[in-house]
Amino acid sequence: MPARKSAAPNRSFKVADQIQRDLTELIARELKDPRVGMVTIQAVEVTPDYAHAKVFFSLLVGDPAESELALNQAAGFLRNGLFKRLHIHTVPTLHFQFDRTTERAADMNALIAQAVASRSKNED
Repeated sequence: MPARKSAAPNRSFKVADQIQRDLTELIARELKDPRVGMVTIQAVEVTPDYAHAKVFFSLLVGDPAESELALNQAAGFLRNGLFKRLHIHTVPTLHFQFDRTTERAADMNALIAQAVASRSKNED
């Protein structure tokens, strides 16, 4: 019995990883909504019962709010596409959420560069 408990979290990660890969392909190839910008799926978190999946995405180009709305409206279509690809009993309901991590990292890098530049000016 203990082996099954340790295998469950690993399976959850595998399912989340597969969903991430399949969604990336489905969004790029089959989703024709112009409101969806250049989306990158950053992470997928699946609930233990596989009923729901939070899908975190970032954008290279596009409006975050519009893209989030469009992706959530297309969630049923995308879930249907996953159903055809995944070989699991329950395909989770998808909930898309804009991930600001990349945006924050760029802001932090800019602040660090600014601090370094002002420090070197003060030393001169």
